[in-house]
Amino acid sequence: MSTDDRPLIQATGLTKNFTRGAETIHVLNRLDLEVPRGEFLALMGPSGSGKSTLLNLVGGLDRPTEGAIEVAGERIDDMSGGRLAQWRSRHVGLVFQFYNLMPVLTAERNVDLPLLLTHLSKRERRAHVEAALKVVGMGHRARHYPRQLSGGEQQRVGIARAIVTDPTLLLCDEPTGDLDRKSGDEVLNLLQALNREQGKTIIMVTHDPHAAARASRVLYMDEGHLSTEKPE
Repeated sequence: MSTDDRPLIQATGLTKNFTRGAETIHVLNRLDLEVPRGEFLALMGPSGSGKSTLLNLVGGLDRPTEGAIEVAGERIDDMSGGRLAQWRSRHVGLVFQFYNLMPVLTAERNVDLPLLLTHLSKRERRAHVEAALKVVGMGHRARHYPRQLSGGEQQRVGIARAIVTDPTLLLCDEPTGDLDRKSGDEVLNLLQALNREQGKTIIMVTHDPHAAARASRVLYMDEGHLSTEKPE
């Protein structure tokens, strides 16, 4: 199989347990997942079903108890902490439900934050920031602070921050969960455009069937397993 034919993400036998006092909580149970390059995948399921845990494992924010994760041909589950941090900065863009913008920084400076970990010059960083803000339609709000932006505008800045390094993978955890329907639809339109026009691979955790319908594939999480069928 050629490199282009291989799944971008291949997770095999993923198990994730947490310990709380004397109790072991089994969140993921020998889960397998393949995500082709360029797919827009939605993960649905009840709270506590393991959706965000799986997202964190794929993004290298956490490690599995057992199992292997390969992204773009690299095993990430056994990387050292320092190497994994470098890998994340190159390959992963994160979009959060509550935006996670720094309130004391303008939109453009929030978007610039991931570039501080690169070797780009100040001029090159500025060009990347301007391009990312333009993509999300927020170039005219570059010097506004988060408190001066609506929720939808803040989320678009959050998406600009996620794409400014041109990552391999966008991971979105309830990206419309704090937005009204109109603002949520604008964010979903943007994610679809990034997927279709720029070929971005996107995994989105959502509770909202309206949001999930925008994805090219939907998987359902229940009791640590994935299924194409919605659980009863």
